[in-house]
Amino acid sequence: MSELAGARVLVTGASRGIGRAVALELARHGAKVAGLATRRANLEPVAAAVRAAGGEFLELEGDVADPKCAAACVEAVLEAWGGLDGLVANAGITRDNLLLRMSEQQFQEVIATNLGGVFHCVKAAARPMLKQRSGRMVLVGSVVALIGNPGQANYCAAKAGLHGLARSVALELGSRGITVNVVAPGYIQTEMTEDLPEAAKAALTGKTALGRPGTPEDVAGAVRFLLGPAGGYITGQILVVDGGLSLG
Repeated sequence: MSELAGARVLVTGASRGIGRAVALELARHGAKVAGLATRRANLEPVAAAVRAAGGEFLELEGDVADPKCAAACVEAVLEAWGGLDGLVANAGITRDNLLLRMSEQQFQEVIATNLGGVFHCVKAAARPMLKQRSGRMVLVGSVVALIGNPGQANYCAAKAGLHGLARSVALELGSRGITVNVVAPGYIQTEMTEDLPEAAKAALTGKTALGRPGTPEDVAGAVRFLLGPAGGYITGQILVVDGGLSLG
């Protein structure tokens, strides 16, 4: 039997990059996956791949920065499948700029989506999980929350905030059998990192102990581990998936 057989999981930012890889990985291991994206049409390739493999996929549209979005998504999952077993809070944006050039809007947009959006999703998901007395939450952070990155004060601040959020919520919900963890990727080859200058890509790869950038599938495997049976006694932790980039 697949390790996630029948698990009902909501994945935000599921149309591309890490979110897409996570959705496909969970579906391959038996989960029913509800994917959220800002445009439903962007989820069509993911939905088609999951269904072609015999899995179930629910397309959801919305912006996690809107508090109503998370509540509506959780309600849709409950209506479709009767419960919610897992949340993968992956949706995020970048608005990079050096501190003195960063506008208030650039800062607030990233905080609203990358931290506020996760808060909304965690809060909405907690309600059915508390009733079930079980559930798994994985928040997708970033290694830059640990080491910093010039030009990303907003992004680093938001991702660092996930660490405190996860640990606090893990303490609040642990007695009901709910785990909350963060996966912190390093330099991963995705659409988001594709626009980096070649020199920056080479520098990041050179700092990575394994000598290569990561793939979305590298991160998806770690997420699946935390959602599966083997991750049942792990909570409030930061799992760094960076190939050794943060080693210095």
